[in-house]
Amino acid sequence: MLELNIASLMLYTPRGGRIIGQCGAEHAVRYYLKSLAWDREIAPPLNLRMRRIHPSPATALTLEFLNWVAERPRTYEETMAAWRTACPRMPVWEDANSARLVTLLAGGGESMPGRVGLTPLGRAARERRPITVSILDDYFDTLHTLPCFAKLAPFDVTIWNDHVEDVDVLADRLQDSEVLVLIRERTKIQAPLLGRLPKLRLISQRSVYPHIDIHACTQNGVIVSSDQHADTPSYAAAELTWALVLAAVRQIPEQVAALRRGAWQIGVGSTLRGKTLGIYGYGRIGKVVAGYGKAFGMNVCVWARETARTRAREDGYAVAPSKEAFFDECDVVSLHMRLVDATRGIVTAADLGRMKPTALLVNTSRAGLIAPGALVEALRAGRPGMAAVDVYEQEPLTDPSHPLLGMANVVCTPHIGYVTSDEYDLQFADIFDQILAYAAGTPINVVNPAALASASGA
Repeated sequence: MLELNIASLMLYTPRGGRIIGQCGAEHAVRYYLKSLAWDREIAPPLNLRMRRIHPSPATALTLEFLNWVAERPRTYEETMAAWRTACPRMPVWEDANSARLVTLLAGGGESMPGRVGLTPLGRAARERRPITVSILDDYFDTLHTLPCFAKLAPFDVTIWNDHVEDVDVLADRLQDSEVLVLIRERTKIQAPLLGRLPKLRLISQRSVYPHIDIHACTQNGVIVSSDQHADTPSYAAAELTWALVLAAVRQIPEQVAALRRGAWQIGVGSTLRGKTLGIYGYGRIGKVVAGYGKAFGMNVCVWARETARTRAREDGYAVAPSKEAFFDECDVVSLHMRLVDATRGIVTAADLGRMKPTALLVNTSRAGLIAPGALVEALRAGRPGMAAVDVYEQEPLTDPSHPLLGMANVVCTPHIGYVTSDEYDLQFADIFDQILAYAAGTPINVVNPAALASASGA
């Protein structure tokens, strides 16, 4: 009988990197045995908390080139003369340049010719010390399966699949990380944690950043790169919004559950055509959802800031005469605003109390847009009569006794508005591009430019 006591398991990916999954012995063995039968994809073992992927080391010829560049300042002409001679040396320059290991610094005429230098990624490759990247909260171990993950091939990547809020645990996990990738607002990055991460130099994420202490990042020399994806709506979030609308008005969750219990039809739903859809916040996603409502034959009514109301009129939609009239008249109200100081609690108990007893409130944006506790109390009072919610005041929500989860007139989903493989690949392509730009010495989408000076001197 063969006895195995494996604490960690190292596997090789098709792109040459090494995956190390930390798990129990039983799961490690199962992982290994499964991997023998699969030559393209490797599924994670059960209860995997962490996945580590090492980059392939630089070739001997690439290292020779990087060492040559590092010896002394090299001009572009000198580099071309030395490395565009013949194979196998000729492709090394092109490969190193395309891999962002070197950079060409512009010159100033004959007295100051263009120079070739190593990027941070090139220095890391030369020193055989790859840049370390940590990714938090990848609940379903999805990111390494995305096409865009190939962008991280040069980096030493650790992916954490669980959610942790304890600062001591996070400080221990991230102590050697130079780059931190955040998945939306799942983990807060505040001063007490940042002060314990001396090696951290970049946080790369997408969209707004109320969960990040930008001032503390700047003080600690941590660059925050966050693409605001202007004019690029999340179609995944818009589609989920509409799915929730249909699920609520047609009682789909209840009808499905009843049928599984052996009951045939348990009630009568409502039709959307001819009803009024209220869009509160006419931004990128709100505009898309308004289009869905129009396609379903609904009358679309908008309430938002004055500039957004003007855009809605230009797009042919009605604008409510007042906020009070908006909540009075709409049969479905869908919230589409970013959560900032000006919008926190913007939907009050009085607003909800004006809604019809037959109306539906949909929130796939942020729970903080509604005054704390107001939605639960309004539903108990019967105005509005229904709600469909994808966001909560405390996330992740794992308490089954939460009042919204116990209400028959509420459809709840676990913040999955953006959780599709297509949306992930779109978003993380941007996030990984920000890491590549940092590694090339030219950070992009920087929200705290003052941190650049401290980061460059680190």
